[in-house]
Amino acid sequence: MNILKRKRATLLAATAGLLLGCLGLPVTSMADESVELALTPSSQQLADCMPDASLKVKLKLTTDKRGFDSFSIKGRQLPPNTDFTVFLLEQAGAPFGAAEYIGDFSTNAQGNGQNTFNLIVGEAFSSTIVNGARMRVDLNRVGVWFADPLGDDFCLGEGTPATPFDGDNEAGVQAFNSANADPLPEP
Repeated sequence: MNILKRKRATLLAATAGLLLGCLGLPVTSMADESVELALTPSSQQLADCMPDASLKVKLKLTTDKRGFDSFSIKGRQLPPNTDFTVFLLEQAGAPFGAAEYIGDFSTNAQGNGQNTFNLIVGEAFSSTIVNGARMRVDLNRVGVWFADPLGDDFCLGEGTPATPFDGDNEAGVQAFNSANADPLPEP
């Protein structure tokens, strides 16, 4: 009789699980998925100028639960007192493709800085026209620019051209990117 009760209980639990699954209700609680990646200098010249720099991204994929993901960026031993802009990109390096500006962070006198952005990252995309047809382009790469056109002068010298990767349309060169890391998860 114990065996019969266990089989019946197992059958009831399986049926309840299937029913809840069909209704779209979670059967078990799942932990938030996290992704971590290290960004590297965008050129060998920048790497030589910042040999001990460390820039890490931690992404908590929580859009399904909270309506947004948490994107944290933390830098160490970067140029001191410097502002940076952060973008989600189609391609990590030039020509970059589609890009979405997501925020800024600044370093202190020791070259350390961090920020956390709440936005949808795991499903980030751009909708654009290619050859007359609307196309979806996933944004699963990360790029970081010097926010000021003069911010890269310590390494590249004066006179480097400004780039449009800041809110005032004048930034320095791309400082770091995710070219050497796995892409962010696709939807």
